[in-house]
Amino acid sequence: MSRTKHDSLILLLLLLIAILSISSVESGRPPFACDPRNGLTRSLRFCRTNLPIHVRVRDLLGRLTLPEKIRLLVNNAIDVPRLGIRGYEWWSEALHGVSNVGPGTKFGGSFPGATSFPQVITTAASFNESLWERIGQVVSDEARAMYNGGMAGLTYWSPNVNIFRDPRWGRGQETPGEDPVLAGKYAASYVSGLQSATGNRLKVAACCKHYTAYDLDNWKGVDRFHFNARVSKQDLADTYNVPFKACVVEGKVASVMCSYNQVNGKPTCADPDLLKGTIRGQWHLNGYIVSDCDSVGVMYDTQHFTVTPEESAAATIKAGLDLDCGPFLAIYTDLAIRRGLLTVTDVDMALANTVTVQMRLGMFDGEPSAQPYGHLGPRHVCTPDHKQLALEAARQGIVLLKNSGSLPLSTSRHRTIAVIGPNSDVTETMIGNYAGVACDYTSPLKGISRYVRTVHQVGCSNVACRANNLFGFAEVAARHADATVLIMGLDQSIEAEFKDRTGLLLPGYQQELVTRVAQASKGPTILVLMSGGPIDVSFAKYDRRVSAILWAGYPGQAGGTAIADILFGTTNPGGKLPMTWYPQSYVAKVPMTNMGMRPSPGYPGRTYRFYKGPVVFSFGHGLSYTNFKQSLALAPTDLSVLINTNLFATKNYSTLSSNAIKVKHTNCDSLSLPLHIDVENIGNMDGTHTLLLFSEPPTSVKWSPNKQLISFHRVHVVAGLKQRVKIDIHACKHLSVVDEFGIRRIPIGQHSLYIGDLKHSISLQANLEGIKN
Repeated sequence: MSRTKHDSLILLLLLLIAILSISSVESGRPPFACDPRNGLTRSLRFCRTNLPIHVRVRDLLGRLTLPEKIRLLVNNAIDVPRLGIRGYEWWSEALHGVSNVGPGTKFGGSFPGATSFPQVITTAASFNESLWERIGQVVSDEARAMYNGGMAGLTYWSPNVNIFRDPRWGRGQETPGEDPVLAGKYAASYVSGLQSATGNRLKVAACCKHYTAYDLDNWKGVDRFHFNARVSKQDLADTYNVPFKACVVEGKVASVMCSYNQVNGKPTCADPDLLKGTIRGQWHLNGYIVSDCDSVGVMYDTQHFTVTPEESAAATIKAGLDLDCGPFLAIYTDLAIRRGLLTVTDVDMALANTVTVQMRLGMFDGEPSAQPYGHLGPRHVCTPDHKQLALEAARQGIVLLKNSGSLPLSTSRHRTIAVIGPNSDVTETMIGNYAGVACDYTSPLKGISRYVRTVHQVGCSNVACRANNLFGFAEVAARHADATVLIMGLDQSIEAEFKDRTGLLLPGYQQELVTRVAQASKGPTILVLMSGGPIDVSFAKYDRRVSAILWAGYPGQAGGTAIADILFGTTNPGGKLPMTWYPQSYVAKVPMTNMGMRPSPGYPGRTYRFYKGPVVFSFGHGLSYTNFKQSLALAPTDLSVLINTNLFATKNYSTLSSNAIKVKHTNCDSLSLPLHIDVENIGNMDGTHTLLLFSEPPTSVKWSPNKQLISFHRVHVVAGLKQRVKIDIHACKHLSVVDEFGIRRIPIGQHSLYIGDLKHSISLQANLEGIKN
């Protein structure tokens, strides 16, 4: 058909899908099948809960017609009345709380809102795996409650676990940061909480996205729909794919979403090596693979990957795609089958993966109220405990970047506070993007006002801060207050999906406002920054009149309370930066389109693992109101690495290439060392310390990271006491690196471990008298 007719058909179908999704949500009935009250279907074999799921799935597929199957390949799946199957909208979001971004979830009636936790980049700064899992559990409670009330689905396309590779990326706020280990731990923890699996059964189904090497939206005319990410095998294996592997292997996620971009010339949703080969073949996904929304259409219409649309439809399903977020497969799959590009068996394999997840969710088990989570309802949403957890998450994620001694503030000495800045009294800004409707809000101004008298001036009418005509009022307020708190930064008008930044400085005249207010302030001046991405605030870091700097990220519905609690010392800050804060000069040297992690001539490299240049604040930086001392209590110095000697009998000398052993050629279970670290609070205030353990391979290994995070532990220590942290160092997991060919190896020689200022060496020796088959 002509391009014009094709586009018109797409728009018509999208409108129809939107109408259907709205009507299904507003019906107030949760979508499920096998209603015991339906005499026509209750005895069908796929409805028998005593049978294994794979048997039930096979029976259902055998009853569906081909047109029905094809209309189940898209996110707005049709109902099949003759089999008692209701229509289902697959697209719901729960990045940091139940969201109404996708059409599968609506707020209203008995569900006016849901708990809105801090944006992921903020929560990641807590370095607290148990917190991430607990948040996932709460979000899934509220999601199930809304599903039972007919207002939401059970498939949530969250979390976003892409690497925050470039500081300008507008969606970096959605991610756990720049480190693959941190991102992987976050992914596994949040997914585990969200899915709350009992055996093979799921509370809700999570989805890790956007696979893979996706971290550019729209930068200087280059957008995600056209971008071809050129990525080396090494960077793919040791950076970009690490969080997704953790999500599947450790988190047991029920879904992975492929991205818009191409990787090395192939759309990710049509790459059999990435989908069937890696996600299913190597990582053994127990679930379905879904496209980012309309990315199958983008592959044909924008990237021109195939000559005809039916070839694109066939390419994606053949590669391992199971579900299309968009209408493309509903339109062109039938033609692909008629042309012999695809078989009905291919379609059945895709449907088997999606229907299996629905059955694991209990969607074919009859009335939800009779199921394990059927008791959840409106009273389980926005509960006091859930709100308290949102507050605690914000407290744990806020990072103290600078403190010259002015913090914490005193309610007796600082009785009047000037609260200034475009983010000083915001609410929705605090929940970032991919958020829903919050239960309620406490703005920073409101939070501070609970402690002392406040004088409020915005200084700038918004974060763009294109004029300085209000600065005089802000200066007067600061001149007459006992202390000044400037709340500056960014919001979704500056950084967001579809919107990458071009620089790292504060927008507009914000820097001038900070400087002028600090000069005028009678008392100490504290700068609080809201943002997802890093900001070059070097001017404030080195300005003595700016006595303290806090980064709050996007702290969620209770952000104002958390900020105030830290300012006044009710809470001792313990967050650490999950990303490097670069100077503005860095982005002048690095185009966003360069996906390379490692430095090369004229290119400085990316993230703390490879970049050695100047920074504003480093990855892992974060101060406290107390002081901690770390010491080694137990630290072995040697480890023998056993090599499979049969490999040498067959002359497989690549095992020891570059004096580094392939991980798969040794017995990883035997390569473990205990490391005990004492953390002592030598200050006067109870506090929480985040212990970050880094490793550095032998200097002879030229293709490895400078250093890499291998473990982290958050520990609360009472003033004057100490806590012992015990870590098992696994050579295969913690001391291995990826070579130029994407193969993980254990370098032989002296490895260095870093814990704060401590350095410890472990010597690894190859043992050729090791494993014998």
